[in-house]
Amino acid sequence: MPASRRALLIAAAAGGLAAGCGTDSPPPSGPTPAGGAGTAGGVTPPPAGDPSPSGQAAASPTVGPVAVRRTTFASTARGRHVGMVVVAPTTAGAPSAAGAGELPVCLVLHGRGDNADRAVGLLGLDAHLTAALATGTAPFALVTLDGGETYWHRRASGDNPEGMILGEVLPRLAAQGLRTDRIAATGWSMGGYGALLLARRHPDLVVAVAASSPAMWHSYRASAPGAFDSSADFTEHAILGTPPVPGVAYRIDCGEADPFYSVSREAADALQAQERNFGPGGHTPAYWSAVIPAQLAFLGHQLARAT
Repeated sequence: MPASRRALLIAAAAGGLAAGCGTDSPPPSGPTPAGGAGTAGGVTPPPAGDPSPSGQAAASPTVGPVAVRRTTFASTARGRHVGMVVVAPTTAGAPSAAGAGELPVCLVLHGRGDNADRAVGLLGLDAHLTAALATGTAPFALVTLDGGETYWHRRASGDNPEGMILGEVLPRLAAQGLRTDRIAATGWSMGGYGALLLARRHPDLVVAVAASSPAMWHSYRASAPGAFDSSADFTEHAILGTPPVPGVAYRIDCGEADPFYSVSREAADALQAQERNFGPGGHTPAYWSAVIPAQLAFLGHQLARAT
């Protein structure tokens, strides 16, 4: 993006903005924590009893120069209708994603039991992006999408969220005027793992990852039920113990009371994370929302360098 365009967008974002964040939800019960619970139109809801945080999601109004646009489409890769939400800066009251310039993209991958629509309110993404722009972060778009409970990789059933991202989501975003040749990815729990996995499998595409409480295990037997189809599937999609991908910048956040605290620290060391945060907090939306400001600043900086 030319400097004049970026400066114009930052200036448009700088006036009259207010920050916000998602409300707290109870931590998950059981040994296999995941994301929040929710449903979306056209998408099968998670099964009853899913061990994930539940409770009231944060209110998520459209604020200031940030527009929230919700769409659904028939995904061939996933074999169902899926939701997608674009949270993007606006210019003169219109979404920048609608042709007002090539904003870079950060994909937001939700946790187990969540979906694209709930993710926005759960963590207050629109308010956080508004606040980030007000403090000088280079403008970019956040895009949430429905990944089901796939752990963001192709499953034996044929459900293929990775294929959806590459072959369906990115082309749609490009058609809206967004820049999709080099992207960032973020997420929490299942989605934190998914963001790290996307970068490992597509280093030519992903320039930066910010992962909150990434759901990872040392073995297939220790993993959450349904996270992987087999030991071979687990091994093929492992992140723990792998080196950093050249050209990818990493940030990992995890609270001290989170069941994934130890593996998150291990991953941060192995991946040589440029930024990391392991202070107080648990496996909750309150913690994930609290670390978003630092994550957006990190991701915005890395996307600006890539453009």
